[in-house]
Parts: sequence; C-alpha cells; structure tokens
Amino acid sequence: MIRSDRLLGAVCLVLGVAFIWGATRIQTGFIIDPLGPQTFPIIIGVVLASGSLWLLFRPDPDPVWPALAKAWEIAGAALVMIGYALTLEHLGFVVSTAIAGALLSWRLGSPPVGAIVAGVGISLGIYVIFHLVLGLSLAKGVLGF
Repeated sequence: MIRSDRLLGAVCLVLGVAFIWGATRIQTGFIIDPLGPQTFPIIIGVVLASGSLWLLFRPDPDPVWPALAKAWEIAGAALVMIGYALTLEHLGFVVSTAIAGALLSWRLGSPPVGAIVAGVGISLGIYVIFHLVLGLSLAKGVLGF
C-alpha cells in the first residue's frame, strides 16, 4: 500500500505547486496591504507541497484505511465544506459559518444543542476577530452581516 501514500503525495505536490502558481497570478491594485493578497495562498501552497514530500519519500509501509462507515463520515464533512463554500456569498459569513460549524461539531460527537452553540460561538468568534478587530471584509449575505 506504499503506492497509495505516494499517489496522494504526488497529487498534493501538484496541488501545492498549482496553488502557488495561481497565487502569483493574482492581480493587485494600487491600494493593498504590505504583504499583498498573494502571501496567504502562497503559504498554503508551500505547506501543502512541503507536506507532500514526506508522503513521497517516507510513505507508510502499511497504511490503515478507514472503514466504510468512517469514509462516509469523511465524505459528509467534505459535502458540508462544499455547501459552505456555495452558500457563503448568499447567506453571509456569520450564518454559513454557524451552520457549517454546527454540522461539523455534531458529526465530531457533540450533542445537537452543544453543536449549535459551538457553531454559533465559532461563527461569532471568527467574525469578531477578523471583521471587528482586524477590519477584514467578510461576505455579508442577505442579512447584511
């Protein structure tokens, strides 16, 4: 099963390089922050590409794949994240993040009420840090926040 790790490493390396390349193609206006909009995507690409090298050169000789039930859990979490990306512009950051956070918290084992509290708390906490403290603009959505 060494091939599966190396295959994943190769795919992640290609994705990391593509992410870096795509980030360098971001056009900037004349009013930008000192780091520019490329910095964060480049950092993500470097981390992804660097991590993929471990899988390429030091693969696990006997990887353990999740059972089918766990694979469905992973697929469900991926679908939640896809839904989050698709609804972010329409529902806004606060609502979309609260829903995604609640669903993911629930699937990680929180009781339903605790998951809702966690989702709302995560959403509001990130909103306060990124929007109110750092002054970054976030998707407003139909509710205006």
